[in-house]
Amino acid sequence: MMESEHAPSFPSILVVGLPLQLVIGSDHGKVNCGSTLIGWKAQAWLICEWPFHFGQAVPCETGTLCLVRSMVAGKLVAYQSEVRMTQTSPLPLLYLAFPRRIEEIHLRKESRVASNEPLLLLQGPHGGTTLALSNGSVPIGGLIQDLSASGCRIIVQRPRADVTLGATVYLEFELIGIGHIAHLAGTIKNIAERDSALSLGVEFRFNGKEAIEYRGWGGSVQRAIEYSVMQRQTEWGFLTPASEP
Repeated sequence: MMESEHAPSFPSILVVGLPLQLVIGSDHGKVNCGSTLIGWKAQAWLICEWPFHFGQAVPCETGTLCLVRSMVAGKLVAYQSEVRMTQTSPLPLLYLAFPRRIEEIHLRKESRVASNEPLLLLQGPHGGTTLALSNGSVPIGGLIQDLSASGCRIIVQRPRADVTLGATVYLEFELIGIGHIAHLAGTIKNIAERDSALSLGVEFRFNGKEAIEYRGWGGSVQRAIEYSVMQRQTEWGFLTPASEP
């Protein structure tokens, strides 16, 4: 990864509907949550959805420190801000200080994060599944081993003869803290045998038919996956407000 800090170029990092990762507060009171950029006034403030955490609006008041992160054109963009104003009606919104300086981290195109989450493989339209299921209506289970914005590696307990390179799979899995993804198409790009299991490299195919049931977050399935990868890359204390005076 390459890291740089400079004055921001607008509106290149500001797009209505852009998913945001917010770290609100400081020290032991920090809350890591998701939001969506709704609008801004240059050199004044940003407007975003007031995020919820465990079903409750994240506590914050004027002056509360806030670190903002977003994924833009393959770069992780981060900047320090603070809460300028809150609004509860007609919609719960946060007004944040407009960024003065940003930090950019250029991520590898296929940057992957480790995972160990269960998933289901479902029968596709016209039998277009890569796995030979005993009953087409019954999904089979597996594990997501790692995840990137463009694909994942999964482990399944199936014989090698059941799998066809280049075939289509349909995935259903949970993005922890974000939502439940269903009917996400993917193509098998590589296959490796590991003991009695298979390791499958899957490239996502976002075709508009995939769906997500959100947990207090908005955006497309593709945006949700990008956000999840970004969040996991930074959750080990990278770019946190703790270093602020």
